[in-house]
Amino acid sequence: MVVQLDILSANFVQEMMNTTANLYRLGWDERNGGNISYLLKEEELIPFLNVNRVIRTIPMQFDASALAGKYFIVTGSGKYFKNVIDDPEENLGIIKVANDGKSVEVLWGFKDGGSPTSELPSHFMGHIQRLQVDPDHRVIMHCHATHLIGMTFTHSLDEKNFSKTLWQMCTECIVVFPEGLGIIPWMVPGTDAIGRATAEKMKDVRLVLWPHHGIFGAGTTMDETFGLIETAEKAAQVYTIVCAQGGVKQTISDHELQDLAEAFGVVPRPGILELGL
Repeated sequence: MVVQLDILSANFVQEMMNTTANLYRLGWDERNGGNISYLLKEEELIPFLNVNRVIRTIPMQFDASALAGKYFIVTGSGKYFKNVIDDPEENLGIIKVANDGKSVEVLWGFKDGGSPTSELPSHFMGHIQRLQVDPDHRVIMHCHATHLIGMTFTHSLDEKNFSKTLWQMCTECIVVFPEGLGIIPWMVPGTDAIGRATAEKMKDVRLVLWPHHGIFGAGTTMDETFGLIETAEKAAQVYTIVCAQGGVKQTISDHELQDLAEAFGVVPRPGILELGL
């Protein structure tokens, strides 16, 4: 008889519990706003779970055959982030994409009969795209970062201008996301259309802003993805404060931003900095 460890002690479950708690604490995931999906390796699961025991199968309209056989821990549809840390087995689930890509198999969690986030197609499309760019990619995170949402009402939605403003608000920004961010038009959430638009942007960026709604971030680890969104949100908060104090009177110049990029070995997205001669 194989003795399995308590799955609540697994690093990936603890990361989901702590991250959702932090997102709620920061006010970025009110009610059931926001969702996370985390790509897992089978060898990570085996000490905690019988990966061949399927609790139930949930059909999907989206064709996820490009992810067939892959495992994810995901937040649940309609679940409140504030409740994850107290009852992870109800608010989270571990799923496997079926071989035909037309359904997911629940291996753990969603104990009340729940299902993965309604944004699962958008997450899967993002994972498919980012894995083509970076084979170490593992995390997609969506949240309602307050000041970034606010900026979408007051700032130009040209993504190069928006990216440059964020870079100018905090010195570290160009180092953390030198590719800037992508911006899609306002779209109805939970649809394949918004997933396709987001994934298309993720060919080139790890941050995609949904105007008047929130942001999608991608990364290789939970910390990296959280930190990516956190850095952009801090810059948006500074922008908000600057506007309230009367507007910009001085800022980091384009040449100084280029010096920063060179010092940290990153390449800024072309067409944002105006360096001249």
